[in-house]
Amino acid sequence: MGALTDNHRCPKGPLSRVRDAISTVGVGALLGAIVCFAIEERPAGALVVAAAALGAVLVSALRNAIGGSAS
Repeated sequence: MGALTDNHRCPKGPLSRVRDAISTVGVGALLGAIVCFAIEERPAGALVVAAAALGAVLVSALRNAIGGSAS
């Protein structure tokens, strides 16, 4: 493996990766729910949950595509 260079940075710890993933999914869920309320004045609860889940999945996929991180 060789000696460490001056520019070496250790990878993030597991808690940091979990925190980043949860915050990403949370932001996506919030955006999905906001878009649902922007389109429909009084949406059903199931519709809000579905929109939040879709937003979370889309933002997570976008993060993986841009950042190249596999989570």
